[in-house]
Amino acid sequence: MKLKKGDTIGIIALSGDVEREKIENAKIHFEELGYKVILSKNIFQKNRYLAGSDEEKIEELHSFFKNSEIKLILAARGGYGGIRLVNKLNYELIKSNPKPVCGFSDVTSILLMIYKKCGIITYHSPMAAVDFGEKINNFTEQNFFDVISDKPMSFEGGKIYNEGSAEGILWGGNLATVVSLCGIDFLPDEDFIFFTEDLNEPVYKIDRMFQQLLNIEKFRQNCKGVVLGDFLDVDNNEWLEKLFVELSEKLNIPFAGGFKITHETEKITLPIGKTAILRGKLLKV
Repeated sequence: MKLKKGDTIGIIALSGDVEREKIENAKIHFEELGYKVILSKNIFQKNRYLAGSDEEKIEELHSFFKNSEIKLILAARGGYGGIRLVNKLNYELIKSNPKPVCGFSDVTSILLMIYKKCGIITYHSPMAAVDFGEKINNFTEQNFFDVISDKPMSFEGGKIYNEGSAEGILWGGNLATVVSLCGIDFLPDEDFIFFTEDLNEPVYKIDRMFQQLLNIEKFRQNCKGVVLGDFLDVDNNEWLEKLFVELSEKLNIPFAGGFKITHETEKITLPIGKTAILRGKLLKV
C-alpha cells in the first residue's frame, strides 16, 4: 500500500493499558507529518493490566476495519491481551475490509492470526506509544514508511549460524507470543522464513519455546530459514549463543542472527506474509 499525506491512521489499544501522554504525542506527530488520526474509544481505558475489556477492543477493531476512512491500523503498545482476542474476532468482516495492521510484541498474536485467517499482509512494526510517542528514531520511522509502502528492502544481520539460501513468506514475531498460539491452527500452510525476538526471558525458557515449535511437524516441514533479532536482558549470553548454534545444527537450514528485530528503539519493519529471500546474512523483502 501507499500511505498518502491526508490519509487516516487508526491507533488502537489491543493489549496493555496505555499512557495518555505518549498517545497524545504520537497523534500530534502523525498530524504534523500530514496524516489524520483516529483513536480507538478504549485507548485510555484500564482494566487491571489491560486497555479495557476484550469486548471493547474487539468492537473497536471491527469498527476500524469497517471505517473506510482509516487506511492503516496501528497498535498503541504491547504488554498483554492479544491472545484473549484471537478466537473472538470476526475474520470474515476483516477479510472483506482488508487493510494493514501494524505492531509487535504482544500484538504478534493478532498479526499472525489475521494473516492466517484472511491472507492479509500484516506488519511487525513500531507502535504508537512505544516508538512514536517519545523520542522518535529516524531510522525506525523512515523504514516503517518505506516498508508499508511496499518498497523492496534488504536487511543485513550480524552473524551466520548456517550458510545457505531460503525463500518463503516472512512469518514470526515475539517468540513467547508466537508460542502462546500453540493449540490452535496458527501456522502458515506455505514455506516460511521464521523471524523472532524476545525480551526478559531466561535462556531455558527460550530453549523451551523453540522446542515447543520444533515439536510441531508442520513447523519443521514449512520452516525454510530462521532470522534472529534481539533477545534482550537474558540471564546468560554464552548459553544463548550455544543454544542458537545447537538449533541451527538441528534444523540444518539457513540460519542468521543480529537483525534489528527488537524491543530497542532502532528497529526494522517486516511484512508478515510477503515473500522474502534469506541468503547468508542478507534478508531481501
